[in-house]
Amino acid sequence: MKLPHNISRLIHKIAALTRVENIAPEIAPHLALGGRGEQIAAAHLERAGFRLVAANFKLPVGRNLRGAIVQAEIDLVAYEGETLCFVEVKTRASDWFAAPEQNVDRRKQRQITRAARVYRRTFGLIAVPYRYDVVSVILPPPDEATPLPNPRIELLRNFWTESKFRKRLWSDESAD
Repeated sequence: MKLPHNISRLIHKIAALTRVENIAPEIAPHLALGGRGEQIAAAHLERAGFRLVAANFKLPVGRNLRGAIVQAEIDLVAYEGETLCFVEVKTRASDWFAAPEQNVDRRKQRQITRAARVYRRTFGLIAVPYRYDVVSVILPPPDEATPLPNPRIELLRNFWTESKFRKRLWSDESAD
C-alpha cells in the first residue's frame, strides 16, 4: 500500500528528528531525549494548527531566599486560534513506571505559571486568553525489530489552571 505523499514525508521527518546522530554527542542522554521530544512536540503542534512563537523561552521570575535571580523556562509558546498556550513538554522512553505528564507536578506548574505571568506582562498580553497545556511524548529506543520506532504523542489541553496558585485573602477563608 502506497502512503499519500504528505504522510510519507511526515514519517521521514519524524524519523530524522528521532535519530541519535542529530543531537550533539556531548549532551547527556536524558537531555538529548528531551530535546528530541521537544522537536517532535513542536512539529505535532504545528500539524494540529498551532502557531509557534517561542521555544525554550527563559526569563527571570524573581529571587530566591538568598537573593539569587530565579530563571524559569517555558518549553513552547504557541497560539491556537486566539488562545495563547504555554506548553510543557515531557518526554520519556517508556511509560512503564509512570506517564510523562505525571512529572508536571505542582512545583513545576507554579514555576511555569510564574514564567507565563512575566511573559504576558512583558509583551503586553494581559487581556489575551491563555491556558497551560502539556505534550506527553513517549519515544521508545530503537531495537533490531523496529529501528525507527514511532513516538506516541498526546496533547493535554488546559492541563492546569492558575486559580490554585492565587493567594487567598484573609476574608476569603471560611470562619470555622
